[in-house]
Amino acid sequence: MLKQRIITALVLMAAFLAALLFLPVPLFSAFVAVAVLVAAWEWANLAGFESVGKRLVYVALTVVGLAIAAGHLEIASLSSDIEDERFRQLLLIGCGAWAVALLLVQGYPSSAILWGHRFARAAMGLIVLIVTWASFTFVRAHEQGIWLILLIVAIVACADIGGYFFGRRWGKRKLALAVSPGKTWEGFAGGVFCNLILSVLIWLIAGGNYWQLLAIILPTSLISVVGDLFESMLKRHRGIKDSSNLLPGHGGVLDRVDSLTAAAPVFALALLVSGWFG
Repeated sequence: MLKQRIITALVLMAAFLAALLFLPVPLFSAFVAVAVLVAAWEWANLAGFESVGKRLVYVALTVVGLAIAAGHLEIASLSSDIEDERFRQLLLIGCGAWAVALLLVQGYPSSAILWGHRFARAAMGLIVLIVTWASFTFVRAHEQGIWLILLIVAIVACADIGGYFFGRRWGKRKLALAVSPGKTWEGFAGGVFCNLILSVLIWLIAGGNYWQLLAIILPTSLISVVGDLFESMLKRHRGIKDSSNLLPGHGGVLDRVDSLTAAAPVFALALLVSGWFG
């Protein structure tokens, strides 16, 4: 199992880095869209659509949603001269949805009365997946886009690594017992601590205004945990352990990118508002 996990992780990392480093913005956006469609196949199952036909319909609806968003955002013509205003409204919708998701996680299982119906879960998935795609596209389109995408990944990794080690060493108080019994407040604090260290390192390397940088990294770190908890809540409600078995040793695509789906829109909106990287 460990060997499978390592091999799968290396393959995924190589594919992601190759796309990030060598594909122009429109093709990188298409690469992310393919990953989103695989995630949509898995989300259909989380929503409660088990048959192949219904899951294909959900993927098709996601394609339509992506196409509409791509036309509105003029993805094909994106460059480093990206016009931020095209993305602002969509990012605001995405960040607002994650604020609601936090309330739903806090209120679980009682909150299931609001989202337990499969069509409600399906609608949530469309918002999450389309906004995730738009967020990665927006960030990549900036002049420093490659480094910014890597920073998003680094923030999520620091939150995960800090959460794991601090939680394992000092974890006592449960963060969301009904959703994910293994997560603790101590682990959550550890993830934030690791990202504070990351923010100092980035500031020392890149310069700029530290407080503006912190205003980007800290909210991204905090919300990444909500992405993880939100998918855990959906899987618990659905009665499944993994979103799929597509990735040997890792479960499904959603199991690997759940934190990123929340982190990306918050990072992108913070980037847009702060102007730190401008």
